[in-house]
Amino acid sequence: MSVGVGFHADPQNPFMLNRPVVILNAVKNLIEAPHAPVTCYLIYWRDYMSYIDNYNQWLAHEIFDQDTKNELISIKDNSKEIEDRFYKNLEFGTGGLRGVIGAGTNRMNKYTVGRATQGLANYINSKGIKAAAVVIAYDSRRFSREFASEAAAVLNGNNIKVYLFEELRPTPELSFAVRQLQAAAGIVVTASHNPPEYNGYKVYWSDGAQIVSPVAEELMAEINSITDFGAIRTMKAEQAKKEGLLKSIGSDIDDIYIEKVKSLSLRPEIGKELGGKLSVVYTPLHGTGNIPVRRVLAELGYENVAVVPEQELPDGNFPTVKYPNPEEHDAFTLAIKLGDEKDADVIIGTDPDCDRVGAVVKDAGGDYVVLTGNQTGALLIDYVLSSMAEQGSLSKNDTIVNTVVTGKLGETIARSYGVDVISVLTGFKYIGEKIKEFEEAGDRRFIFGYEESYGYLAGDFVRDKDAVIASMLICEMTAYYKRKGIGLYERLLQLFDKYGYFKEGLGSIAFKGKEGMENMRDLINKIRQNPMQSVNGVKVLEFRDYMSYKGEIELPKENMLSFILEDKSWFAIRPSGTEPKLKLYYSVTGSSVEDADIRLEKLKNAVLEIIS
Repeated sequence: MSVGVGFHADPQNPFMLNRPVVILNAVKNLIEAPHAPVTCYLIYWRDYMSYIDNYNQWLAHEIFDQDTKNELISIKDNSKEIEDRFYKNLEFGTGGLRGVIGAGTNRMNKYTVGRATQGLANYINSKGIKAAAVVIAYDSRRFSREFASEAAAVLNGNNIKVYLFEELRPTPELSFAVRQLQAAAGIVVTASHNPPEYNGYKVYWSDGAQIVSPVAEELMAEINSITDFGAIRTMKAEQAKKEGLLKSIGSDIDDIYIEKVKSLSLRPEIGKELGGKLSVVYTPLHGTGNIPVRRVLAELGYENVAVVPEQELPDGNFPTVKYPNPEEHDAFTLAIKLGDEKDADVIIGTDPDCDRVGAVVKDAGGDYVVLTGNQTGALLIDYVLSSMAEQGSLSKNDTIVNTVVTGKLGETIARSYGVDVISVLTGFKYIGEKIKEFEEAGDRRFIFGYEESYGYLAGDFVRDKDAVIASMLICEMTAYYKRKGIGLYERLLQLFDKYGYFKEGLGSIAFKGKEGMENMRDLINKIRQNPMQSVNGVKVLEFRDYMSYKGEIELPKENMLSFILEDKSWFAIRPSGTEPKLKLYYSVTGSSVEDADIRLEKLKNAVLEIIS
């Protein structure tokens, strides 16, 4: 047996410097490999460098600034922390980047943001797009403004024009601005509802939706091909402005967007009639929703809106909540307290980038209840379709789009109005993709899109979930039923009585660090290879592995497993695309609200017991 070793050494590349020990170990491993013989390998230094080598490179190379090096020096005695920061590159998935803020290849920092943006610039330029422009927005998180500025500098350094929002803006407004300004792409710097130590970076394409296949795979390949941070080209803002490559945007786009949102009001007269009487409490959870949500409501006549003062102003540390996520009931603690004081008819809360919204309403006993994402979605579908039916504006090609893990109540309501429902994979980008398909084919009209995780969209001028639109519709819907003498919770019970007692739940199992991610992959593969035949004594009628499942419509492959049981209940398991955790979705149908609650608890316990 013989082994030939070819070397790729680039003295300008901080990841390809000569490391003889690493290479000798690599050769030794090749010689001892059981699948020999081997004749020739081309060894790239970085492929065989340990996380310690990468750590030392960041400390040694002049490309990394002193603040970065000081942060790394502070962890020099913490090998586990060094490993987690450097054992891999922060992955650019189909949803973009998302990770803990900090120095290292597996962290969100200006270097990893710059690398991703250089890949985007290369991709745009490879497509030969003339006078290409990119819109950039950012939220209230730590370093969001800095990361947005870094992305702009890289794009400008590659001769691509940037429209940069002058202040923080909601993610859905970025989606709108991409189409409004006819840009090639968009970037929003946000980690949505993640804890404060996180930030992220999402890419949108010219249709205003998050990138999907094949653009996503092609862009990822471009980014992954960048192994040298020294290859990132930048331009200072002053020079970019001089050359017409950097333009600030703000109120001009805001005004057009707000008018579009208001145009989706189904009963604008209600705001004028009951706006002063409807008591609303709103919390932006320290994020971007404060100005646009309040502006839309005020301009439609909803004057009695109280904002939670402790959570009104942007703050990337999110000091009043553990998670700035309306899916978490604890996020509404202060809002419910204010709701009690104001006797609020409805409480709404939006996440930091204002694409998700949660609603809290009073039950029959006068206590506040946090509605699930499925329940709010079902109420909105019922309100939108009943309003359209009353106005005679429904048509035979109207379509609602949800996801394969969304509850069935909204779908059942839609079909009762003769409206078709299409289910796509998890991720609102797939709903945005369908809007584009409908538009191009001309065979369907998009009416509403929603997912269980508090994301909703009406209209088609935005191609992502939009909590500004949804907040407006929730308040209008509440006013409509208030005029009829009932609250939203009572209306929900009426829907249960008519369509069935649906109940859904969501759970998760956290997996942190390199070892945790490996354990999560192993767990889901074990379940895939040995799927459950019954759960809690109830037979599994159908097992769906979405890596190979062929449904009513063609779906991309996804690492998700779904089990449909004999009693019409179902559950699904998938690794989160944005967080290091395994997500579990549950759904049951009962003979009453109480029966559904009991069935759901039993299903959750049984599934968790099997998994553990």
